[in-house]
Amino acid sequence: MWVLGFLCFAVFACNANAVDTPTWSDVYSVKAILFIPYAEIAEPFSAWYDGPNKQSRIDYYGDMVQTYQLAKKGYGTSIKIAPVTTEEELNAKTCLQVNGTSEEPIAPQTVLPDLTGFEYSGNEVIEGITTERWNLTTVVGEKKNKYVLWVRYQSDENESDKKVAVPVRYEMRGYNSLLGSHYDHYYLQYDQFDVNPIDSQIFEIQSNLTCGSFPGPGDKHIYTFNPMAEFIKPERQGHVDFEFNKFTNKHRKNYATDEEAMLRKELFRQNLRFIHSHNRKNIGFSLTVNHLADKSDNELKALRGKSYSGEYNGGLPFPYTSSNYTDVPDQWDWRLYGAVTPVKDQSVCGSCWSFGTIGAIEGAYFLKNGGKLVRLSQQALIDCSWGYGNNGCDGGEDFRAYQWMLKHGGVPTEEDYGPYLGQDGYCHANKVPKVAKISSWVNVTANNEQALRLAIFKHGPISVAIDASHKTFSFYSNGVYYDEKCGNTEQDLDHAVLAVGYGTMNGKNYWLVKNSWSNYWGNDGYVLMSSENNNCGVMCTPTYVNLA
Repeated sequence: MWVLGFLCFAVFACNANAVDTPTWSDVYSVKAILFIPYAEIAEPFSAWYDGPNKQSRIDYYGDMVQTYQLAKKGYGTSIKIAPVTTEEELNAKTCLQVNGTSEEPIAPQTVLPDLTGFEYSGNEVIEGITTERWNLTTVVGEKKNKYVLWVRYQSDENESDKKVAVPVRYEMRGYNSLLGSHYDHYYLQYDQFDVNPIDSQIFEIQSNLTCGSFPGPGDKHIYTFNPMAEFIKPERQGHVDFEFNKFTNKHRKNYATDEEAMLRKELFRQNLRFIHSHNRKNIGFSLTVNHLADKSDNELKALRGKSYSGEYNGGLPFPYTSSNYTDVPDQWDWRLYGAVTPVKDQSVCGSCWSFGTIGAIEGAYFLKNGGKLVRLSQQALIDCSWGYGNNGCDGGEDFRAYQWMLKHGGVPTEEDYGPYLGQDGYCHANKVPKVAKISSWVNVTANNEQALRLAIFKHGPISVAIDASHKTFSFYSNGVYYDEKCGNTEQDLDHAVLAVGYGTMNGKNYWLVKNSWSNYWGNDGYVLMSSENNNCGVMCTPTYVNLA
């Protein structure tokens, strides 16, 4: 029995060894999609690789961003062509160039993995195609990475007796034994693979473009000049170390244990991928690494503390008609008139509702008392309005804070009540004076852009609620924010903010919105939110107060 088992094993081993490792053509073109589930990315790209002539090109999202790796001369050159919008030009093609060095030479970038060490593990049908499956497992410290390639063969058009290896899918799964979880997962789905000669014009830069230099060589430019280098074995990872170190130094991040540092770095990696993949789309607004880039989705959710009860909020109807809508300027910004206090950081407390509420009260009080801006206390609302249905750092609604103020005769100033704590505290509002006594609050006509513009112009900053559940919002940097996935019903609203103005940029109407995630977020703490289709629900539930 043992002999028979040995013979069976020997036959299997011989058969396995008889399968030759696939050999890639040194000239090819291919279309593919890069999927990164943890980062919510599905990014299409096209690639051309010419090994003998030491050149490659990879285009992302059609030809939105074109990258070239040209190694014919010296240490090589990396080029990126992308649309850039300024105050003078819209989506002007711009060429940036990084030259290689002796320490960091530029080489052509393949989109097919080096198969050194891969082992054949049998045939498998993928999407109706019979393929060979090749596996590789590597262990580096606490990280165990599993790579799988599925490949098929087709006849060579020029040599009928020769077979061409055609990639079907390439996948990587990374497991961290120290963290006890998967830390990475991505795969490439290939299509339209072609090994015919490539027209030399594919690698030529348009004659009307002048490529400008970009400061410094090295790993830090991989995400923008050669993003694919991170995903094709042998991968390059130094850029993640560089960016993470820069991030931790800038934001003074200190992690209690090595395990937490590893976890934060992997979260950072996925968020960094998402940010740069989005920016390659060029859809009118940009993302950037901010102080939230090492946070998980659940941690980001904790910042969105707007509750939804679905009940009538007791507000008065909007006292204007459409005949009044023409009496407003085309753009407005209450910051220019001194009606808005500096941006704050709500920290890990889900108290956004108190910031939107207090911002609206501060603006109304500014208009009431002759243009004197007074900082009022969010902390008082967090500590004291529980009896009206708010839940401190675990969420609330603006009208419940209005109800508390209506009963108690206003709200304390920050100077009298004490600073914002970023956590629930003991209520002591009865021991300090109050200002900004309100008589009522008003519901601005919902889903009406002209009504909200009028309300902002006549009544100051307005408390609004939005859908802020998307990563595009978490890492917003500049431009007019519009996410087609963003909800625009009351049930979608999960974050309270302050609308302090409105305007138009590049033909797109926007709301100027103040957030409470510090001035490290967005454009110095602000975001321009598109009014198109009531994106993210800005116009769903806007309110302002009438002071007594």
